[in-house]
Amino acid sequence: MKIHEVFAYLCVSDAVAAIDFYARAFGAREQFRLTEPDGRIGHAELDFGGTTIMLSHEFPEYRIPSPTTLRGTPVSIHLHVDNADEVVARAVVAGATVERPVADQFYGERGGVVRDPFGHRWNIGHEIEKLTPEEMQRRYMALFDRGG
Repeated sequence: MKIHEVFAYLCVSDAVAAIDFYARAFGAREQFRLTEPDGRIGHAELDFGGTTIMLSHEFPEYRIPSPTTLRGTPVSIHLHVDNADEVVARAVVAGATVERPVADQFYGERGGVVRDPFGHRWNIGHEIEKLTPEEMQRRYMALFDRGG
């Protein structure tokens, strides 16, 4: 078996508003959308700087709920950007909520976490130093030695 690509596929309570938010917050460009007769978007594709993210309205009749309906999500999306501070600030202006302010992280990134208005969690970061997995592990364990 050969896998050719992997796409994140987001389900949202309002796909039209989500497409607008992702354009304003992250500079995503809509590639196309398929709209149902009732106005719901059954499928849309957005270009996030060369990476495609797909999305649709939620469809409870097919057991496809959004994070709004579920009251949360266990999934985070990581955006690796040029400047995390700027992208987080832009996302907040567009309507996101900060869950973790931007700061230097033990794993060699500067980053923070926002939740978009549709319940999806976005980890936004940029590299500040190149680390080996061994050094990341050492630093990770040091966090526990200091009590978290």
